[in-house]
Amino acid sequence: MRVLVVEDEQLLADAVATGLRREAMAVDVVYDGAAALERIGVNDYDVVVLDRDLPLVHGDDVCRKIVELGLPTRVLMLTASGDVSDRVEGLEIGADDYLPKPFAFSELIARVRALGRRTSVPLPPVLERAGIKLDPNRREVFRDGREIQLAPKEFAVLEVLMRSEGAVVSAEQLLEKAWDENTDPFTNVVRVTVMTLRRKLGEPPVIVTVPGSGYRI
Repeated sequence: MRVLVVEDEQLLADAVATGLRREAMAVDVVYDGAAALERIGVNDYDVVVLDRDLPLVHGDDVCRKIVELGLPTRVLMLTASGDVSDRVEGLEIGADDYLPKPFAFSELIARVRALGRRTSVPLPPVLERAGIKLDPNRREVFRDGREIQLAPKEFAVLEVLMRSEGAVVSAEQLLEKAWDENTDPFTNVVRVTVMTLRRKLGEPPVIVTVPGSGYRI
C-alpha cells in the first residue's frame, strides 16, 4: 500500500510516516497543500492522510481536487478540532474518514488499512492464495499453516502480489507500491526482494516470473 502523509507539523508527519513504514507501507511525506497537489499529480496513492489546516493550499482544497480528478485514492482527514460539525463538513467535501487529534496511533493504522481495502473490487481483510494466508492487520503470513517471518518490504511486496489476485505485477508497479519516491528507479531492489521472498516462502515456488512483464502468484 502506498500512502501520502500531508501534515505541516513536521515532527508529527515524520513520526506518522515512520510508524506506517514499520507496518510495511510505502510512505511519502509533504508539509503543505501545494506540495500535496504536486505529489498527487505524479504518483498513485492508495490513501492520503491529510491534515485539514495546511499552509499554501488548505486541506479542504486538496481533498476537493482528489475528488474532482476522480482518483481512487482514499482520504483520511486529520484535524485538531473534534467538533461534530467539522467532521460532517470534512466528509461532505469528499473525505472518506475523519480522525481528530490527538489520536492513538493504533487507530490511525487501522483506519488507513480499512481505507486501503476499499478498492474497486472489495478485498477481504485476510488474503489467501496458493496456500498462503496474509493478514495485513496482524502483519502475519502463513504458508500451509507454517508462520513465515518477513521484513517490512518483503511483506509489502507479497501483499501487492496477493492483492493482484493472479494478475501480473510489473517491477515498476512493485516499486511504486512498496517503496517511496526516494528509491532509485534503476535499482535492483525489487529483484533482490522477490528472490529473498521466494526463499522464505519455501518450496514449491509460488511467485512466478513472467519474462519481460513482471511477477504473479
